[in-house]
Amino acid sequence: MICKKVFIIAEAGVNHNGDINLAYKLVDVAKEAGVDAIKFQTFKTEKVISKFTEMASYQKKNLSTNESQYEMVKKLELSYKEFKKLKDYCDEIKIMFLSTPDEEYSLNFLVDELNIPFIKLVLEK
Repeated sequence: MICKKVFIIAEAGVNHNGDINLAYKLVDVAKEAGVDAIKFQTFKTEKVISKFTEMASYQKKNLSTNESQYEMVKKLELSYKEFKKLKDYCDEIKIMFLSTPDEEYSLNFLVDELNIPFIKLVLEK
């Protein structure tokens, strides 16, 4: 069997740095590049990281900060409302919006509220 078209997904992840305007720019660049979909990460920091978790030593060294892992990750979080707007924008410019949920609440949001067609799950050992 010969595949007629490869489906290409741009990995945006959290490269928006918690800035919705940068997230829109990532979508625009992905669209210009001709990819079929763009994938983000959706999570609620308080559901996956304790407020008392310290950064890993390499993070402390590279980021030169004393903030906690929670504080660092919280800065990368977009709200569900922002993800809804981002999904609407993707629909408008005809690029598929995808996201990997990091916890059950975000999975339910993506499936029940945004009706995204695919879910990439993270499998941890």
